[in-house]
Amino acid sequence: MLLSAMLASVSLSAQAVQFRSADVHNSDDYPTVAAVKYMGELIEKRSNGKHKIKVFNKGVLGSEKETLDQVKIGALDMARVNIAPVNSMCAKTLVPTMPFLFRSVDHMRRALDGPVGDEILKSCEDQGLVGLAFYDSGARSVYGKKPVRSIADARGMKIRVQQSDLWVALLGAMGANATPMPIAEVYTALKTGLIDAAENNVPSYDGFKHFEAVKYYSRTEHSMAPEMLVMSKAVFDKLPKAEQDLIRAAARESVAFQRKKWDAQEAKSLANVKAGGATIVDDVDKASFQSAMGPVYDRFITTPDLKRLVKAVQDLK
Repeated sequence: MLLSAMLASVSLSAQAVQFRSADVHNSDDYPTVAAVKYMGELIEKRSNGKHKIKVFNKGVLGSEKETLDQVKIGALDMARVNIAPVNSMCAKTLVPTMPFLFRSVDHMRRALDGPVGDEILKSCEDQGLVGLAFYDSGARSVYGKKPVRSIADARGMKIRVQQSDLWVALLGAMGANATPMPIAEVYTALKTGLIDAAENNVPSYDGFKHFEAVKYYSRTEHSMAPEMLVMSKAVFDKLPKAEQDLIRAAARESVAFQRKKWDAQEAKSLANVKAGGATIVDDVDKASFQSAMGPVYDRFITTPDLKRLVKAVQDLK
């Protein structure tokens, strides 16, 4: 029996493995989907064909929260998720989710590529998740049936948010009626009037065809919360260190690939939604939103560690 247990413990590293990775985005060439496929190509090449990654996108393995739960228990190898569903598992992931934390895309990338980003990724390991990489998710803005030019316009609107206490609080601070639901349900909810609006980046507004349902995309740019690529620690720990290092290196290299794809996708999606009749509202009073976010920080950034990380990001020049 001891021999059988020993053999079972090394079986994963002794055999070729096709790791399964989940994503909810519909397009096979969506930047996050393409980035994990690229990572898989690097791993296959560097392991001499031993290991591969199969990406299951279009939500076929479940919502982001569902796939995250599967990864945590080792039923799924990897998942690319927005950072919001991870917040309840790893407190430090709250930091890059905070509203108006990043001054620009460049500021966000430098913060997440440095010690702050490394610390946040590592913080998920005691929850069964190996944080491999942060991917760009652009700036999130409100889109709905009417323009939202100031916080006054958002008051009373029923706005879809991710299934996260922080996002409910963030939209609540705007005076909106935050409505959590999976992304797959949003199109129908917008079409039927179950919700008035949603908030997301331009490629998601395009990719999920939400611009067909609501025509005003107001650049509130209230968050630059990133995506995360996570791997099951139960799966990762069974690999020899050389293969763990290979996976980490490939994940890091996939970040630059994803960012290049992301920048191109943003430009393409912006053109698509404009051609589809969407109006991009640029004259947004961001200060009116930003001034209302103090209670969100007070509620969620409560420990010395979280305050230290927020300050480290804010102080980054």
